[in-house]
Amino acid sequence: MALISYIEAGRRAVAREMELDPSVWCLGEDLGRGGVFGQYKGLAERFGAARVSDAPISEAAIMGVAVGAAMTGTRPVVEMRFSDFALCAVDELVNQAAKARFMFGGQSKVPITVREPIGMWRSSAAQHSQSLEAWYTHIPGLVVVCPSTPADNYALLRAAIRCDDPVVYMEHKNLWPLEGEVDEDAATIGLGKAAVRRAGGDITIVSWSACAREAERAGEILAEQGVAAEVIDLRTLWPWDQELVLASASKTGGVLVAHEAVGVSGFGAEVAATVAEHADVPVARVAAPRAPIAYAPTMEAVVKVTAEAIAKRVLRMIEARG
Repeated sequence: MALISYIEAGRRAVAREMELDPSVWCLGEDLGRGGVFGQYKGLAERFGAARVSDAPISEAAIMGVAVGAAMTGTRPVVEMRFSDFALCAVDELVNQAAKARFMFGGQSKVPITVREPIGMWRSSAAQHSQSLEAWYTHIPGLVVVCPSTPADNYALLRAAIRCDDPVVYMEHKNLWPLEGEVDEDAATIGLGKAAVRRAGGDITIVSWSACAREAERAGEILAEQGVAAEVIDLRTLWPWDQELVLASASKTGGVLVAHEAVGVSGFGAEVAATVAEHADVPVARVAAPRAPIAYAPTMEAVVKVTAEAIAKRVLRMIEARG
């Protein structure tokens, strides 16, 4: 077990898959200097420019090349720098990569891994801070992954690279320095499998990405007040682990979904609707308001979903039970 950071776990995952499979290669802006966050540090020197391609500033061109390369037998790891910037390549991803297997009757596959860093980080403001995971869960043909720990970032990124469908892989920028133990010899995590981060019987809290860390902290706050919260980290948003969430809902009698993204049409609504349809329990959400993310830290803080806000909403649900 190695104690490494979230960002280093991702770098090692890519390197390991490149070692094992010569069809795996990387392309994107700034990869020649290790990536804008250092997530490809040393890979260009190790594997050469043919496998770590430093692309021009054109997200559409990067994605288009990757889709074509994937359809002809390679496994590209596509770096979009920020999820906000990836919107320039939505046509290539959503209209081409996501639909190719279906439209060609299974004769073609598009095994690309699209890395899109998400979330609020160091006052990055409205065009560099969004969490857009719900956009991609809406598209048939795409897999969507949101790891919250170094161990998951390592195992899930390896699983994403091996997947034969296009994967939108969303790493939270605020988790880059987070350290944790990573077993580099462990089996990859199956896509679509959630994790129970904290066991409890009074309420279920469902979250993902950096907000899953806030949910764990909320569980600690609630425990001090005598409330045993079960915290579930979805890890993969599509497919997502409905079975685990519904089983927990039946056990605890209530579900709160928490996420950093805007609440309006967020993926939390899908989780809440599924619980409402299949489990006769109260369900609620805590999410960001429908507002741009400001540069000023004081204004940015207003839209953040915190452990305290999650715990407060849980207590309201507990009180409503009577």
